[in-house]
Amino acid sequence: MSEVSRLLADHGLAFGQALLLTWKLTVVSFVPGFLLGMAVTVLRLLPLPPLRFVLTGYVEIFRNIPTVALLIFIVFALPDLNVVIDYEPSVILTLALVCSAFTADYLRSGINTIPGGQIEAALSLGLRPMQIIFAVVLPQALRSVVQPMTSLLIALMLSTSLASQVPFPGRELTALVSKIANDSAAGMAAFAVAAAMYVATGLLIAWAGATLEKKLRILR
Repeated sequence: MSEVSRLLADHGLAFGQALLLTWKLTVVSFVPGFLLGMAVTVLRLLPLPPLRFVLTGYVEIFRNIPTVALLIFIVFALPDLNVVIDYEPSVILTLALVCSAFTADYLRSGINTIPGGQIEAALSLGLRPMQIIFAVVLPQALRSVVQPMTSLLIALMLSTSLASQVPFPGRELTALVSKIANDSAAGMAAFAVAAAMYVATGLLIAWAGATLEKKLRILR
């Protein structure tokens, strides 16, 4: 405990800044990833087989490719194609693409739980396909995937450690631990502090997800 206390006395501010950067990367990658995943889900519902084929390929590729491999491709391979993206946007883009693929997959599973009779009833009322999607299908699908999306957000938060693999402007938790471990003998204490921050953040997200799911269940 004394080693942790000394570590926090020397690097407490740095840990606070690293935690805030971890939260920032989580939010700025989850929001566009979630919105892109919703867009992919809606477009896959359209009766256009070629578009469905392309979007299904998109989901399968980014759902199954290793996140580190995707980051390496964006940072080191795209410049050979004259596409240069800075390090911070590269990390955000990597996480957002992976998030969008899983979001689209989860929403598709949520849509499959909706009884077909509801769609038929909406059609009989004269609703157009896009009206049915946004008024009937998506709201119910979103309610049914709160827990999977909560798990995805936690996984995304943990995946922000990818930023430690590139010369990122600023240090998130994993990068800070690596620097402390290289510069001093407090590596284990630094790992323990960072792990506690990751766990606390994950528990906070899980609590928020459970609260939201309970509220939406009541509203049904």
